[in-house]
Amino acid sequence: MTVEHACPPAFLAFAHEMADAAATVIRPYFRQRLEIDAKADSSPVTDADRLAEMTMRQMIGKRLPDHGVRGEEFGASNADAEWVWVLDPIDGTKSFASGSLAFGTQIALLHQGAPCLGIIEQPITNERWVGQRASPTLFNGVPIRTSETARLKEAIVYTSALEQFDLDTRERFSRLAAGARFTRMSHDCYAAGLLALGCVDILVESNVFDYDILPQVPIIEGAGGIVTDWEGRPLANTNQYGTVLMAANETLHAEALERLRHGTNRAAD
Repeated sequence: MTVEHACPPAFLAFAHEMADAAATVIRPYFRQRLEIDAKADSSPVTDADRLAEMTMRQMIGKRLPDHGVRGEEFGASNADAEWVWVLDPIDGTKSFASGSLAFGTQIALLHQGAPCLGIIEQPITNERWVGQRASPTLFNGVPIRTSETARLKEAIVYTSALEQFDLDTRERFSRLAAGARFTRMSHDCYAAGLLALGCVDILVESNVFDYDILPQVPIIEGAGGIVTDWEGRPLANTNQYGTVLMAANETLHAEALERLRHGTNRAAD
């Protein structure tokens, strides 16, 4: 997905306010005995998820009532607006509910369907990634870059969860993983932050939603990375993605695509 529209400074400042507000809501719930409910798709949700998203939605409604919202917990409102906020109050609820730090709040701002701003906030460690068009991605205010790893055999590959893959995509992912240095799972948006920091080289996802991915796109691209589907196509403005590939640089992205597209079983050179 190509980011084509700049983010007005006032909207960036407002996004920071929302991230702060969500963090304030979430922190008291962390490592507490939570009631965990199951949504229609069997994924878990807690009061922290709901309250954090409601807090952000109320802020948008009060300050920017002409803006749209697409959120994980409460769906879409005014989704055809020129400016649309995409909210994932806790990406990695399973990690959050089990006391792991591998979760975060995600916020994206779309202008005419293209993400011009993305934030990942880890509210416990106070880590914040901010990506926006024509600017370097910032981690706690400091510019960061993806890694220069150019060969799959030297790459660290992450994915959120194997259960997200069907038989075909799992086989293709397995072929990619077989050529990598090693793989890790269950970090959700935190893995995207690690990719932007240069700690992870490839992030592969399947069967994910707009609120999972769109906040990450400006962050990865602004740090020098590449984001496409497994066929190398830019991501469209849609509610769900069958496949997503994020790579640290073009050379590594090309080798990962070769594995994912054609399923070669030969070892990386």
